[in-house]
Amino acid sequence: MPTSTLPHWTLRQSLPQDVEAIAELRAEVMRPDLERLGRYDEHRVRQRLRDAYAPERTSVIEADGSFAGCVALRPAEDGWWLEHFYLSPALQGRGIGSAVLRGVLDRADAERIPVRLDVLQGSPARRLYERHGFTPEREDAVDVFLVRKPTP
Repeated sequence: MPTSTLPHWTLRQSLPQDVEAIAELRAEVMRPDLERLGRYDEHRVRQRLRDAYAPERTSVIEADGSFAGCVALRPAEDGWWLEHFYLSPALQGRGIGSAVLRGVLDRADAERIPVRLDVLQGSPARRLYERHGFTPEREDAVDVFLVRKPTP
């Protein structure tokens, strides 16, 4: 299949039993950035996901019928936090991440809600978010915190 072809994908509500597949994907996709920052810990990267996992606010991304990733939205006083947005490396760069993100942002715009997230310093994912209108709010040695205000 050419890399420019968008695979068939869907979102479904996450289930409690999805936690381990998501924890493994998190470890895989975050490893290069965490290693670059000197912060990779094989147990901790998975346990942080397990500790924060909330299936009721997480959607699983399936591509061509198989587990491909996830995205979570956590309500906050001042909008939503986009969390645990992971996509299988084999599917990155093929438009699925952008399509999922557009869907989230369309909902936020309809409800006039800002969306916030944090991304690791130097992560290539930051370019995806900035292409979709996120701008830096603050940063520290490890994370960059981005916000996207609703568009009219």
